[in-house]
Amino acid sequence: MTGGVGRHHHRRMCLTNARWSAFNMFLKATLLLFLAVAVPAALMPAAAQQAGRTITIVVPYTPGTGIDILARLLGEELQKRWGQSVVVENKPGASGNIGTQQVARSAPDGHTLLMAANTFVMNASLFKSVPYDPQTSFAPIAEVATGSIALVVHPSLAATNVRELIADAKARPGQINYASPGRGTPQHLTMELFKLTAGVSLTHVPYSGSAGAVRDLVGGHVGAMFLPLHTALPLVADKQIRLLALGGSRRSALAPDTPTLEEQGVAGFDVDLWYALLAPAGMSTELVGRYNAEINDILKQPAVSDALAKQGLQARGGTPARLAEMMASDQPRWAKVVKDAGIAPE
Repeated sequence: MTGGVGRHHHRRMCLTNARWSAFNMFLKATLLLFLAVAVPAALMPAAAQQAGRTITIVVPYTPGTGIDILARLLGEELQKRWGQSVVVENKPGASGNIGTQQVARSAPDGHTLLMAANTFVMNASLFKSVPYDPQTSFAPIAEVATGSIALVVHPSLAATNVRELIADAKARPGQINYASPGRGTPQHLTMELFKLTAGVSLTHVPYSGSAGAVRDLVGGHVGAMFLPLHTALPLVADKQIRLLALGGSRRSALAPDTPTLEEQGVAGFDVDLWYALLAPAGMSTELVGRYNAEINDILKQPAVSDALAKQGLQARGGTPARLAEMMASDQPRWAKVVKDAGIAPE
């Protein structure tokens, strides 16, 4: 009896062990199948994980502007690479604050992005309140491009270089008018920075957009202005305006013979127009990294850099951290200009 019971117990143990072995094999196969599906999906661009979802790049300015053209170029490239629909949505108004607010309040899932410019950080000082915080409401993705900004004058002014313009302005303070596309625009604040740095007094004449400002500059109704270099060059070629200097730290390939303001004695002056891609705050570091890698690769393509050059822009790229650092240093810089120039927040 005892031996029979032992053999029966042994057979049951063998059956139990066999069942556990089969169950373990089933678990391993299930885990391998899960990894085969989940891991590639995790490595795919976030947009591709949700087929049919559209990526929207919000441009807080009107269609046809430089920032709008830049956003559409990036959107086309992303669409080709990810096989995902990418649209550009123009949301102008309140100096860019309306469209910027829309993105700040969007879900941080990678489907809503913001194409921002210098005004993004300038507005924080120009308005009593803005519906976002440049440092906390967004996740920086990458600086996309920069554009040279040029100091130009009407030929009726005798100045042929910056030193002569400064001497003229000091000889008759407040009598030289300068134009801008509007209060708080980069052109406006750049000229105010020039006034503060050079110690001169010029009178601001704001316009509601670039067209009227450029028209009156060409017509001689205002004497000076800061313009994007690619906008200025055709007018310079036609001798309608005179190009005195570039605002950035380096000369431009578009105008290699034109010195910078710093080269002409305006110490420490370094202003370029910059454009960057941002996402709502809270987007995962992994997703920011995927977008950053793709944008950097797009900007390295010769066809893309050539297309940007035709708009007077230089492809930039770089890390999210570098963009965050640039934004963090730019905001107090322009806040000081606004304060020192006595520009009252609206």
